[in-house]
Amino acid sequence: MDFVDLYHLISATSSTSGKVALLERFFGEAPEGDLGWAIHVLRGGKLDRPVTATQLRALCGEVSGLPGWLIEESYSVVGDLAETISKLVAAVRPRRPVSLRAWAKEVQELKSATIGDRLRRVKESWEGMSEDECLVFNKLITGGLRIGVSQGLVVKALAGLVGQAETAVAQRLAALRDPDAFCLADLQGGGGDSVSMAPYPFCLAFPLAGDASSLGTLGAWLVEWKWDGIRGQIVRRAGDCAVWSRGEELITEAFPDLVEIARHLPDGTVLDGEIVAWRDGAPAPFSDLQRRLNRKRVHPALLSSIPAGFLAYDLLESGGEDLRMMPLDGRRRRLAALLGPGALTDDRIQISPQVEADSWEELDTLRRHARKQGAEGLMVKLQESAYVAGRKRGAWWKWKAEPLSVDGVLVYAQRGHGRRAGLYTDYTFAVWSGQQLVPFAKAYSGLSDAEIQEVDRFVREHTKERFGPVRTVQPLLVFEIAFEGIQASSRHKSGVAVRFPRIARWRRDKPSGEADTIDTLRALAQGQ
Repeated sequence: MDFVDLYHLISATSSTSGKVALLERFFGEAPEGDLGWAIHVLRGGKLDRPVTATQLRALCGEVSGLPGWLIEESYSVVGDLAETISKLVAAVRPRRPVSLRAWAKEVQELKSATIGDRLRRVKESWEGMSEDECLVFNKLITGGLRIGVSQGLVVKALAGLVGQAETAVAQRLAALRDPDAFCLADLQGGGGDSVSMAPYPFCLAFPLAGDASSLGTLGAWLVEWKWDGIRGQIVRRAGDCAVWSRGEELITEAFPDLVEIARHLPDGTVLDGEIVAWRDGAPAPFSDLQRRLNRKRVHPALLSSIPAGFLAYDLLESGGEDLRMMPLDGRRRRLAALLGPGALTDDRIQISPQVEADSWEELDTLRRHARKQGAEGLMVKLQESAYVAGRKRGAWWKWKAEPLSVDGVLVYAQRGHGRRAGLYTDYTFAVWSGQQLVPFAKAYSGLSDAEIQEVDRFVREHTKERFGPVRTVQPLLVFEIAFEGIQASSRHKSGVAVRFPRIARWRRDKPSGEADTIDTLRALAQGQ
């Protein structure tokens, strides 16, 4: 079985145990060169993208001889660009064994080539591929592998294969930096583990909806703010320091200011917490932190204007001792002692304070006003809980503040992807600015299947204009659009940008003329 076989077999099954069995078989048979790359991409890693989607579309037209409009129509029906191209350019030819490592190396080498050479080499690759090979190759170079395999399933399959605990395998996989050098023996432990800079698998929370009093006695729980930043771990071992994101991405170079402070932690320390922008001794809005993200190097001016902070939730390792199975209240006491007054040279790494209240009702009031604290809501954690990988229902809960929302008018629609291909499911919404509608958000989640079918019929019957795959529709339907945050933005026509927009409900009771205005959005942005 090669990687192409694995992709198609896993795509054809919905059975979790079936997927784990296929993964375990593949991991046991794959050459070491392919094994590391397979684990990398199955856990969400991507290959460097050599060409853009627009360039791939143009190349597809050149190879297939089809006009651009027909390729776009085909794409809108199929719902997946990689699959569309594979059907249009691949010839009928036998499958051949595929080396995933060779594909990865080919894509890596394209980074230094001219765009003309990149397109030529992609075209040459297509010419030698069957449709099955071409589909997987296109998935890899577009970064859209997605076959229903979670990191947890990869860990479970590997743990079963090497006879190790899943928690140990998950941590060792987090240190996988070079897929070429990976082998199964790396998961067995041994020399080097004690000085590894790998983080621990993150413990995650379930969303809590409704009345928190159902959790029982308040005293059994630890409550803290859910800060509006990015989750991370600071690892201090063997005289070195590393910063990791929740996605197990090494982000040390993006936060040199945190590293400088963390070097004063005792060796053998691992902190779990929230990375935030820091201003006047407190967390700053997430929009500030965004300017620090996705950077390999940070300019000194940015370090000065937007310093980073770290609010520690948990102590996972102390003096090289793994504390994760210790009850949370014990870990917090040790964390408080570690980060006590004067422990570090700068207060930008500090313990996240507990939120005190006498009742669940009082906590609910604090939750509703969490944004005034620069937080998204509250975290509610069982005092006796261990720090386990992934989510364990009943141990940790995230109790978020109610989202912000406005009523917007549907103005544009586009067909969806995957199982939604052929239906108009991706929408653009607008608010009033005088007598004009100004788009402010795109959303594609929140409607039931029946509602999607109904909106799809509306779009087809009330189309005003077409611009490629996008349809302008008569502005008649109103929807409540919920979002987590809003800020002023010169990059958007509306002058604001919203975070995580989604459809909260269909406002069938409201005519479009009564939708919200741009002034409503600006007032919300000012309040943020």
